[in-house]
Amino acid sequence: MKTFKFLILLLLVFIIGFCIYIAVQPNSFEVIRSKTIKAPQSVVYNNVIDFKNWEAWNSWKEENPETIITLSEQTEGVGGSYSWEDEDGVGNMKTTATEAMNSITQEMQFGDFPSADVNWNLKPNEDGSTEVTWTITGEDLPFQFKMFSAFMGGMEKQIGPYFERGLTLLDSVLQAEMKVYSVKVAGITQHSGGYYLYNTTSCKFSEFEKNMKSMLPKVGAYAVTHNVTMAGPPFILYHKWDEENDAMIFSCCVPTNSKIISDEVGILTGKLDSFRAVKTVLKGDYKNLKEAWEATMKYIAANNLEIVEGGAMLETYSKDPMRHPNPADWLTEIYVEVK
Repeated sequence: MKTFKFLILLLLVFIIGFCIYIAVQPNSFEVIRSKTIKAPQSVVYNNVIDFKNWEAWNSWKEENPETIITLSEQTEGVGGSYSWEDEDGVGNMKTTATEAMNSITQEMQFGDFPSADVNWNLKPNEDGSTEVTWTITGEDLPFQFKMFSAFMGGMEKQIGPYFERGLTLLDSVLQAEMKVYSVKVAGITQHSGGYYLYNTTSCKFSEFEKNMKSMLPKVGAYAVTHNVTMAGPPFILYHKWDEENDAMIFSCCVPTNSKIISDEVGILTGKLDSFRAVKTVLKGDYKNLKEAWEATMKYIAANNLEIVEGGAMLETYSKDPMRHPNPADWLTEIYVEVK
């Protein structure tokens, strides 16, 4: 009997001690994880701001594929939400505030536990990547929640690894999405031609990208500062393409509605007469332009068409990086003049 009473007393001491331990645990928690994601800030933001994208990089769903995810009528922006159900219970997430491209604030509710605040901060890096910080915080935690957290090893252990895996998956998903491209030869068309402002240079193939990136903005800036109405998207006009001798001559052009007499050295006026051309459309990164040009030339050869010597060969940038940061959205049209 004495032994039994001693065990009961010992158990009571343990329970009281455990309750005191739980009671003195912090009344709040914060879990933070950061990762450099190799995607532009706006590309990251546009994915995270819409809950319909989350399942592709949801680390909880990856671990437990049986999780049922239900999207609400609105999934994007403030007011957007979704819910989930798994073996542990039911939860939901709602976006409550945003600062376009920079931050997203959300509220998460799981079961009967108190709601938690979720924050995303996106900081662009000079190399085009984005520093993403994902944070979850909780305040005024009740005793039951603190007890549950203690049994499970703390919120860092419960949430931290999932945040890390989620950010890694997000990085992979975005990189894969940005690589998506298509090449389509549209066939014979009639290019309307027209006037254009341009600057021109000759260089090695390896210098093309650097020169183009510095030259094209100068022509565009001239048009803007001189109130010149642009008649369409900018384009590159190729005058010489000599791979054997690693030499090329090209012009960076902005189409105009009429003939413009330039008053600036290096900015010239040209005109393209309307011409018959083979048109090819590349949707995606410029890295795939070589394949697009090869498809164009293959089409010309297969259809017994003849390229006009000294004729127009150009790339028109209908959707470019200035307005569309995701390379998968870029749209380039190739025109090769044929007889």
